[in-house]
Amino acid sequence: MKHHLLLQKPIYLLLFFIFLILYSQNPTRAEVEVLANPLLYCMYGANYTNGSQFETNLNLLLPSLTTNGTLNNNTFYNTSYGKDPDRVYGFSQCMSGASIDECRLCLNNSMVQILQNCPNRKQAAVRYYNCLLRYSDWRFFSQLEVNQRQGLYNTQNISDPVRFDTLVRTLMQNVSTTAAMNPSRIGAGVTNYTQFASLYGFAQCTRDLNNRSCYRCLQEAIVGIKWCCDAKQGGNVYFVSCNIRYDIYPFYPASVNPIRLSIPSPPPPPAAATPPSNSGPDNSGRNTAEGNGKRNSGWKTAFIILISVIVALALISLLCLFIFTRRRLKKRTSAVGKVEEVKDMELQFFDLGTLKTATNNFSDENKLGEGGFGAVYKGKLFDGQEIAVKKLSRTSGHGVEELKNEVALVAKLQHKNLVTLLGCCIEEKEEMLVFEYIPNTSLDTFLFDPIKSRQLDWETRYKIIKGIARGLLYLHEDSRLRIIHRDLKASNILLDMDMNPKISDFGLARLFGGDQTQGNTSRIAGTYGYMAPEYATQGQFSIKSDVYSFGVLVLEIVTGLKNSSFDESESSYDLLSYVWRHWTEGTQLELIDKNLRKECPSSEVLRCIHMGLLCVQEDFNERPTMSSVVLMLNSYSVTLPVPSPPPFYVGKSKLGTYARARDPLSETEAGLSEDKSKPCSVNEVSITELDPR
Repeated sequence: MKHHLLLQKPIYLLLFFIFLILYSQNPTRAEVEVLANPLLYCMYGANYTNGSQFETNLNLLLPSLTTNGTLNNNTFYNTSYGKDPDRVYGFSQCMSGASIDECRLCLNNSMVQILQNCPNRKQAAVRYYNCLLRYSDWRFFSQLEVNQRQGLYNTQNISDPVRFDTLVRTLMQNVSTTAAMNPSRIGAGVTNYTQFASLYGFAQCTRDLNNRSCYRCLQEAIVGIKWCCDAKQGGNVYFVSCNIRYDIYPFYPASVNPIRLSIPSPPPPPAAATPPSNSGPDNSGRNTAEGNGKRNSGWKTAFIILISVIVALALISLLCLFIFTRRRLKKRTSAVGKVEEVKDMELQFFDLGTLKTATNNFSDENKLGEGGFGAVYKGKLFDGQEIAVKKLSRTSGHGVEELKNEVALVAKLQHKNLVTLLGCCIEEKEEMLVFEYIPNTSLDTFLFDPIKSRQLDWETRYKIIKGIARGLLYLHEDSRLRIIHRDLKASNILLDMDMNPKISDFGLARLFGGDQTQGNTSRIAGTYGYMAPEYATQGQFSIKSDVYSFGVLVLEIVTGLKNSSFDESESSYDLLSYVWRHWTEGTQLELIDKNLRKECPSSEVLRCIHMGLLCVQEDFNERPTMSSVVLMLNSYSVTLPVPSPPPFYVGKSKLGTYARARDPLSETEAGLSEDKSKPCSVNEVSITELDPR
């Protein structure tokens, strides 16, 4: 009998390899259908009429999706065309494994399919295995779509469906978790099925989804396995936003690296109990039923011990794999997790390839400037739109926190005097913010430059002052939540083509809710010279902290002098004491920038100096609100009160000698510093706060 079995084994092996060869040469129904049948999704919503502006915009949008969607494999492209209410939003993505030519053919076919099968629909999508094309009349980017599913299956039945189903679900849970945590939104895994066969799993989401939405979509797909592919050896479930697939042969492309998983095989179902035999004693004199019972008991004990050992080893292996994977992906997913804390945020996500192309691979020729956060680069998207890309420096110890904060705040702010955030990119250990491009860069590059400052006549400077005031008023009173900027300074005021000001850099901003008017922090963040005294020394901040910074900024705009351009050899320690000395001596006109003295209306300039001194009073209760400031700027009927002296300095004599009451640089816990050697465009060092917000 033993020799007979040995002779049979090579025959089984030969038959098995013949089966594999035949199997690989003949694709199953699932393999064919998955490439041929698209998921057409003509969403519920309004229709557009033939010849309408919406149709014109759609016909211009779709070709750009098919062209730009094929530039990089497994990347996405989203854009919009037209103006509200006829604006059309579009999205396209090549899925993993599709070559550039395959994806281009797929997207071109999708464009034809979507117009033929969803005529006059304002929302539609078509989902092939190799690509996705979608458009809508609303900004759906990064939004999960699981309202319609489609399932395909391998026609081959499985012999042990219960055990196989358990193995499939365990594998797909692991693969889905990997995909959700992976910035590429792809996960693949393989585990042993039989002695000669493996089970392969694959999961993928569209790249615009965050990891929470991706995981939720894949869980919905796993639930759909029972619906579409029960007792089949291969299956595919996909939505517009994600898809999963499994089979007993490797179907995904060679570029995908699967994770080898050791999943314990589920135990077989218990055999039906058989009635005990009534046979008599055997030749040894022992009862046969009793002997069989002892042998069965021994086998059961051995089987239980074996299964326990296998399960324990499998759990230990899975735990080690989980820890290793988590550590490996922690850095790549930390920024994503922080951005996800911003709930209900509508924000466009740019892929890294698009931004590299737009900025000429972040070349020095495209570099606009650099600060504590990192460098800012000018770029140009495929549709011609100019952008400014704020790239987090990898050596920055605080950039991710500021990025999260800035995304959370600026994404929901809409005002003509605030910079517009277009989107962000978090990919391959890179964190970037994408803003509208402001051609004239920042206010300090004009104000403190001997040549460029001549372009700032009084009319322009007054417009800048009023624009900054309106922007702050929106932050303090007119937005849904009260926002304290905390780092208002000349370098954070950008100027557009018409020299209109736009407040930027919300990395240090704080939210106030309800009736909250002030807050405290144990660690100070901001720029020396613009910080209110109660904030610099006590960590107390409020809307009046921003008013103080605004007052310093107004005095800089009027005088053309930088607040840190003084030293102790002069008669004044800083800009505030300099202005206060002239104010008390009645020589306010000497404060005016020499480039303005011949042409500016002195009454208007003096009113701005008066208002600036009111804003920088030491007692924050005496400072005006931004609504009062805007009223002062727009109405000469408002009588301005007499200002009290600015902080840190007290007058000793009429000649203007001043003594420092307390030096903020001596407050070592504030962590402040000053570097007079830095160029004016940097405008001193921004100190960052690392405590939770």
